[in-house]
Amino acid sequence: MHVLVIGAAGMVGRKFVQRLVADGALGGRPLAKLTLHDVVRPEAPATAVPVETVASDVADPGEAERLVAGRPDVILHLAAIVSGEAEADFEKGYRINLDGTRHLFEAIRRAGGGYAPRVVFTSSIAVFGAPFPEAIGDEFLSAPLTSYGTQKAIGELLLSDYSRRGFLDGVGIRLPTICVRPGRPNKAASGFFSNIIREPLAGHPAVLPVSEEVRHWHASPRAAVGFLMRAATIDTALLGHRRNLSMPGVSVTVGDQIAALRRIAGDAVVARIRREPDPAIVRIVDGWPRNFDARRARDLGFVAEDGFEAIIRVHVEDELGGSFVGADGAPVRI
Repeated sequence: MHVLVIGAAGMVGRKFVQRLVADGALGGRPLAKLTLHDVVRPEAPATAVPVETVASDVADPGEAERLVAGRPDVILHLAAIVSGEAEADFEKGYRINLDGTRHLFEAIRRAGGGYAPRVVFTSSIAVFGAPFPEAIGDEFLSAPLTSYGTQKAIGELLLSDYSRRGFLDGVGIRLPTICVRPGRPNKAASGFFSNIIREPLAGHPAVLPVSEEVRHWHASPRAAVGFLMRAATIDTALLGHRRNLSMPGVSVTVGDQIAALRRIAGDAVVARIRREPDPAIVRIVDGWPRNFDARRARDLGFVAEDGFEAIIRVHVEDELGGSFVGADGAPVRI
């Protein structure tokens, strides 16, 4: 099994590679080669399996062709310009999120010789736009209200059409907002959902730019890796022509997030959050979906957490060694 990961230097990409190397196989087939690509050279994991790392821009002419020249069996397309940056830089968003995706699909099609790899495309719940029902099902209209959501929606359509034509075997997964993201804040408009949990647990202040009444859909990085593993191995005959799925998650308000943090870490940790409204972030978030009926994905074996406390505990276990910074600066185990 030769696996190509595009966007392998990103948080979800790194965690997927760690899981893949730990398992040593995908879908019961031993891992024979791993190709890791990003705009910056990804770090090669410690493994006996041959690993090739590539640093390039997948939207540049010829780059996608070079990546698929080795005919990987499974391709995970995780690379994207995130929501806030895609809104701020219109041309860059379309170049990477749309042109890069089309170049990849075209490179696969033109490889010929019956080559039709499994392609896992990470889409987003941003493909949906208000007004929303109480819970968005798979039949709800895709009418995004951001450039990022539009780019992802077009990618979904391309994935479905190229799969229908037999050029590739695609599965599109609409990721919830991944929370709690480790590391430094990025340019995603959704970054504050993680910041208000991650920073206080590490002993740092955090800024909340929206109202506590804002409701959103979340899953942990651990769940996101599980989504990718399932999408890479699922029998796509179960999907029919509906190749894009909304992933399961947890629907909570920002106030619910803070309450869950308080139950786990206490008032002193919550006090590290300060309110600074940001009209630009508020405007973007107001057009995002809040709740999903993800029964189709759940019935197909995709699994997420059942509450926000569980998401916080995943972060503490996976990123903080099982403890957080308490009121006096000393570590507190949970």
